Amino acid sequence: MKFTKMHGCGNDYVYVNGFEEKVKDPSSAAIRVSDRHFGIGGDGLILINPSDKADCEMAMYNADGSRGEMCGNGIRCVGKYAYDHGIVDRTDISIETLAGIKHLHMELEDGRVSSATVNMGRPELTSAIDEAIAVDGTEANFTGISMGNPHAVVFVDDPAILDLPVIGPPWENHPRFPNRTNTEFVKVLDRSHVRMRVWERGSGETLACGTGACAVAVACILHGYTDDTVTVHLLGGDLVIRWDRQEDLVYMTGPATEVFQGEIEL
Repeated sequence: MKFTKMHGCGNDYVYVNGFEEKVKDPSSAAIRVSDRHFGIGGDGLILINPSDKADCEMAMYNADGSRGEMCGNGIRCVGKYAYDHGIVDRTDISIETLAGIKHLHMELEDGRVSSATVNMGRPELTSAIDEAIAVDGTEANFTGISMGNPHAVVFVDDPAILDLPVIGPPWENHPRFPNRTNTEFVKVLDRSHVRMRVWERGSGETLACGTGACAVAVACILHGYTDDTVTVHLLGGDLVIRWDRQEDLVYMTGPATEVFQGEIEL
């Protein structure tokens, strides 16, 4: 199987061109290629497939083999791959996902995509703005936001000191979230900057989460902590999130990077 390793702010996936390659068992392949010791290494597997509804389809699988509805960092890389490798010849394209069709505008440097702005769609509040919850015996509050996939946003004093491998799984698998959840731990820095770490459903802690950054921005705005455009500082870099409340649409801007290409036997 030929593949391309790409990342958005350190949120890295193994990408396969489904126009040329067919992966018989994507779930098993995702587990195999994601292993950082015995595989290629990544947060999951993303297939770039033909679509009869959009320019291409993004089929995203987490590191544990589960199918994900949407990945904000991943979709920017799909756009970059599609343009740089000749699947599309336009910088404004559409991509089919399980969370609906998403529209991208891509910026070029030296003829290749360097960054992209994604219309991430309408956010959905899935809890009270400040809902109380007991997680592993500890009382906390969260804001539930869906960006096509579920997020629990938790405001904390300092995300850097949290032991996420211990804290993350009880949040992900809490009975309050029957389909499991992504969890973002956030500190507000000022009216336009926040810092976050994320525990991703099916992958554990990752260096960045695009849909999570969108959920964080929406939660911050709903609480009145920030303005409508927020720079979210993640472990792997920064994403700029804007919630156009008149349109009720969230826009995410960030980089997309190709690391290397290769081939693996499955």
